[in-house]
Formats: sequence, structure tokens, C-alpha cells
Amino acid sequence: MNHVARRVAGVVAAASLTATVVVGCSSNDSDDAASASSGTVAATATDGATSTDGADASGDKTGETGANAGESVELTAADGSKVTLKGAIAKKYSSATEKQKKDLGKPLTGEKGSGTSANGVIFQQFDGGVITAKNADATAYITWGKIRDAWNVKRDETGQPAADGKSGSEGPLGTATSDETDEGDLKVSTFENGKITFSPKTDKVEVTVKDKVVPAK
Repeated sequence: MNHVARRVAGVVAAASLTATVVVGCSSNDSDDAASASSGTVAATATDGATSTDGADASGDKTGETGANAGESVELTAADGSKVTLKGAIAKKYSSATEKQKKDLGKPLTGEKGSGTSANGVIFQQFDGGVITAKNADATAYITWGKIRDAWNVKRDETGQPAADGKSGSEGPLGTATSDETDEGDLKVSTFENGKITFSPKTDKVEVTVKDKVVPAK
């Protein structure tokens, strides 16, 4: 009888151990699901924009697409978090002069800091400007200062400022098609459907949408 009791106790103990292992696996499955969600965020960022904090910050280029798929640049945001630029965005930042990088400033984080717009444009916002590309395979451009401010004004389809309009690349001007250039005394940036000029001398901004000058703000 004692032998039988010991066998029964052994079976109960084994069953208890099995239950413990099963519970542990369930917990790991939950962790894996959370990791998969994080992986989704990282995969979205590899479209040529960025990843933030731990998202693919290891520099793993697997599955990356863009104008320069193998390139990445790691920057530090104002809050101390790491931001990794990739693809077309990284390529543009790398080719910028030290003055341009200084004028851009720190990268912004969060949903509005970087990502892909509804129209497919990829972007990375900075304190002083933004780098955008029409898509992951396109050339990226820098837009900043008062020209960026005018580009970000919400406008209707004709370019008139409107509270219910759209701004930036989704607005009537479309996405950037050049960096800022000098034309005489003016700073000029071109867009798919127009251009924005800024005069440092007069502090005047002029917005042209489809060959028609519209209010800057």
C-alpha cells in the first residue's frame, strides 16, 4: 500500500509540474504577441522613414526598402530617445551639410514625428524642418523655416487657407520636389503643384498653387 501511495503521489506531482509548464508557455505566448506588435511598428518604419527607441534599432536591414536600403543613421531626440533614420530619409540626412543638420535640429518622435502619410509620402520631422520623400524609392528633400510653416497651413483645393482643408503633402501644393534654393534675394522651395518663396529682407512669404498666388496664411 505504501508503494501504491508513493506512485499516486508521484503522478500527482508530475501532473502539477506539467500544469506549471503549460502556464509558463501561455505567458510566453502572450509576450511573443506583444513582441510581434512591436515588430509591426518596426516594419512600418522601414519604409524609408524611421524607427524609434528599441524598434529595429539594432541596425538589422532585413526587409528594408527604399532609395538606399542598406543605410541607416541613428540620432538622439530632445527627450534622449534614439531615432533611427532609414532608406531615403537616412540618405538625405547623410548628404546634408553640417549647417543644414544644425538648422534641422533634433528629430521629433511620436506619431506626428515620423511615418508614412495617407498618400504614401514618408517623412521625418525635426525641430527646424522636415525631410520628405514621395515614396520609399523616391529622392528625399528638406523643407524648413517659414516655407515649411506656409506649406503646413491647411488649404482648400484652390490653395486658399481653410480650417477644414489639408496641409503639407496632402494639401493642394503636394509633396516637395526640391530642397530650398536661392533665386536672387529669395529662398525657394518647389512642390508638385506650385512653389513657396521667402524673402529674408522683407520677411515676406509668397505661396503659388497651380500658377496662382494665394495667401500665405
